[in-house]
Amino acid sequence: MAVEQPLAHEAEQTRIHNIGYRSYDGPRLGRAYARRSLYSQSLRGAYGLGRSVKSKVLPMLLFVVMCVPALIMVAVAVATTAKDLPVQYTRYAIIMQAVIGLYVASQAPQAVSRDLRFKTVPLYFSRPIETADYVRAKYAALASAMFILTAAPLLVLYVGALLAKLDFAHQTKGFAEGLVSVALLSLLFSGISLVIAAATPRRGFGIAAVIAVLTISYGAVSTIQAIAEVHSGSSTALVWMGLFSPITLIDGVQTAFLGANSSFPGGHGPSTAQGVVFLLVVLGLIAGSYGLLTRRYRKVGL
Repeated sequence: MAVEQPLAHEAEQTRIHNIGYRSYDGPRLGRAYARRSLYSQSLRGAYGLGRSVKSKVLPMLLFVVMCVPALIMVAVAVATTAKDLPVQYTRYAIIMQAVIGLYVASQAPQAVSRDLRFKTVPLYFSRPIETADYVRAKYAALASAMFILTAAPLLVLYVGALLAKLDFAHQTKGFAEGLVSVALLSLLFSGISLVIAAATPRRGFGIAAVIAVLTISYGAVSTIQAIAEVHSGSSTALVWMGLFSPITLIDGVQTAFLGANSSFPGGHGPSTAQGVVFLLVVLGLIAGSYGLLTRRYRKVGL
């Protein structure tokens, strides 16, 4: 009996608690809501919003660097009562391409590399969200962040031009052309950068690879164009070389269709017929980037 009493006492104290999961009876918001949430979260992350102070420093600093020259140009135009702005709207992004390249190189890996590194991509696909939804949200978020970065200084120029009482019709036309140009640039740079960043889970490698692709391609094309201008004088060969760099592709498109002055050596920009080829290559790269990203994440999600 001395042995049985403790056992009986323990049996009386034993309890079984049901801690199982309860079913969810609330509304199912579905894929569209998940896609919008991923888009907004990725867009906020591109400027460090909702993250640590350290994460906000670089994107905000680059945003300020993009806008300060525009503010200076506006101040000069107002103070000197100039008849036009010192730079075309379509030229501003070409001039500031180093800042743009640094921004997209730093934010593209932030958008995708962390999910790859910590292997969280399959968790996204365990929910209603699919591969195409993930890619669209990430692509749209980075492109939107890029558009904000490149369109904000154009808006500063436009508002400043109106304050300086420059010709309204001329400035509005230039501003619209500039927005079209930076929209194409944002889509192209975002697509290329995301494809490169998605190839490695290491953020540092992604940043270096994006900078290398954007910088080396432009430097090589510009150098070869300058040599061709000096030694051959063939404007046709010089123009076609612009197909091999993202920034010269945008330069060629806006020169052919948006009335921009070409930054090619000697000002030899593409004609309208050549511009069609440039535009098709830009659109093909954008579509190809989306396709490569989709294929990449289908493999990762398996």
